[in-house]
Amino acid sequence: MPMLDIQLVGPVAEPDRRDLARRIADAAGAVFASPPGETWVTLHIVAPEAYAENGGGPPVGVQLVIVSILQASPPTGPALANQAAQLTRAIAHACGRPPGNVHLVYQPNAKGRVAFGGRLVE
Repeated sequence: MPMLDIQLVGPVAEPDRRDLARRIADAAGAVFASPPGETWVTLHIVAPEAYAENGGGPPVGVQLVIVSILQASPPTGPALANQAAQLTRAIAHACGRPPGNVHLVYQPNAKGRVAFGGRLVE
């Protein structure tokens, strides 16, 4: 049940935009080894003027990808580090952006605190 909420900062060309969420979902699903329909992606395109960093960053031309990840029980330790590296590369490739521009934020475990259709994830 991995759920990814993704914010792409900067323009995305129209042909790439049409199936970008699906490409990201397929790439992430491969990393999570999840069956079809079980990795969900919500994609938000953020205009450059709607993003800022204190001190004037990011440098001109850097197009960030900020990913919030919710999993029932994400791995820990080296397995989490491995997943983060694989997921970063997969998302970067799907978006056509460098891996250094992809930032992941892991949310607390969904198990016991998220419900789908009224059914709590156990």
